[in-house]
This record gives sequence, C-alpha cells and structure tokens, in this order.
Amino acid sequence: MGYGEQTTTDEVLEGVRLDGVTAVVTGASTGLGLETSSALAAAGAHVVLAVRDTAKGETAVATIRERSPDASVEFGILDLASLASIREFAGATLVAHPRIGLLVNNAGVMFTPFGHTADGFELQFGTNHLGHFLLTALLAPALVAAAPSRVVNLSSGGHRASDIHWDDPNYQTRDYDKFESYGQSKTANILFTRELDRRFGPAGVHAFAVHPGMIVTELGRHMTRDDRKVLAEKFASSPTGTAPRYKEVAQGAATSVWAAVAPELEGHGGAYLADVERSDDDAPWTRDADAAARLWTLSEELVGQPFPAP
Repeated sequence: MGYGEQTTTDEVLEGVRLDGVTAVVTGASTGLGLETSSALAAAGAHVVLAVRDTAKGETAVATIRERSPDASVEFGILDLASLASIREFAGATLVAHPRIGLLVNNAGVMFTPFGHTADGFELQFGTNHLGHFLLTALLAPALVAAAPSRVVNLSSGGHRASDIHWDDPNYQTRDYDKFESYGQSKTANILFTRELDRRFGPAGVHAFAVHPGMIVTELGRHMTRDDRKVLAEKFASSPTGTAPRYKEVAQGAATSVWAAVAPELEGHGGAYLADVERSDDDAPWTRDADAAARLWTLSEELVGQPFPAP
C-alpha cells in the first residue's frame, strides 16, 4: 500500500492487531501522543499513557475509550524534566509490565524561554533528549524481554537547526538561542536512535526516529508572534522557499504508528522516517556514528545511569 504525508493512523493500522502487546507512550494526554495511544489501543495493544498530571490522564483515558470502549489503557505520572519522576514512573511500570513491546518517546517541549529542568539541564535538551534517554535505559530490560520490540523517538525536521554543541550543550557559557536549542535536542533524538539500534538491535530491540511534520498541537504553546515571523523567514530562505503544509493530528501521528508496527521496516533499524516512509532528509551530522557513541556516553554521565547490557 502506498503511504504519504496525508496517510492517517487508521490507514496504517488497517488489518493490524496488537493483542498482547504492551505499549508505553510519553506525552500521551494531548496531540500526537493521544492520537498514537488511541490508535494503538484500537488495534488491541495495552497502552500505558505517560502524562504529567492525574486530571489529564483521566481525560485521556476517557477520550480513548470513547473511540474504543473496550480499550485496555492506563496512565502513570511522568515529568521528563525530573530524573526522580522518571525513575519513579519507570520503577512502577516495570513492576506492572515486565515485558514492553513498544516505547514511543513522543513528549517534548519546543522554543521555550531559557530555563532548566529540576536537575539543572537546559530545558529543551534535558526534556526532549536526556529525559527520554533515562526512561529508555530504565525500561530496556522490559524491551529486551518482549523482543522483537521497538522504540520510536519523535524528532523533527527542526533538527537541521543545530548539531550537538559538545563543549556546552546546556548553555552554561554561551548565549541561549531557542531555535538552536530545539534543533540540538532533535538532533540528539536521532543520534540516540542510531546508537540504541546499534547496541540493542542484535537483542531484537529496534529504534526509529520520526519527523511527524507540522501539526498544530500544544507543542507550540511557547511560540510568540516574533517566533512565527522568524520561522517564516527561515522557510522563505530554505531550498523550497515555502513552509511545509500543515497536517491533521491523525496524519502527523501516522509515521509514529507506522514506525511501531510496519513489517517492512525490519532490517532498517536506526532509520529516520517522515511522511510514513524512510527519509534521507536528515542532516549529515545525524549519520556520524562516532557522534552517536559520544552522545550516548555523555548522556549516561549526565543522568547518572548506565544502560544495562543488551
């Protein structure tokens, strides 16, 4: 079946059943995370919604059950800007679910004012990359136990705004640039995907990085009028000269769901995906194997958590 930028989650999952599969989705209360969770639950997966507060979790569960009354779904509290919260969520999840077939690292922040996580990391790098790095490390035993399993990391075409600034990833000595910072965090998502697949692919755990496209969700809540003007200027000076077309939420989540279930992705672990297909539109620096390994080591040091041996 031919897929493209307008493909929806329902089209990707047509004829697919995920009965017996446990999926964990971060940022699952709204937008792409909610749609991804709802689609996976509709296909029979048991979905653990990782959300930031109880009220949003309860609302998300209710929304999913409106679509699929028999959906098997629960939620847990997770703040990716707190290593303690990540450890607490992962610990409870491992006790309840020792086998996890799908981990969708969907949550994120974008273009935030300069700030820090609870542990002192720059907010975008700390939340988008380091938080998910630690979560994946802690859940790795359950992913291996359920192999073949998959990890889906939400990146963005915005990764092209910046490589990793190795000397100062947390903006301790250089001036903060919200666009560059977001780009660095999304580059980190791709490099993490490459190295995760290299290390854990032989154990049956494969990873994919996803560019969902442009969708209006709560991710853009920090954007100002000036930010939108800057982005418009960036698009105008790009090779195409125009901004990408906006997608509906079900179209934006389609690539995440495809990454989670598509049999045609076997043998392509570590790939960058966009518009429900493999893409070669990732920046050259995301293909640097040495950089991927370097980021892995740096991330283990920053979060104080080595990955278990696969």
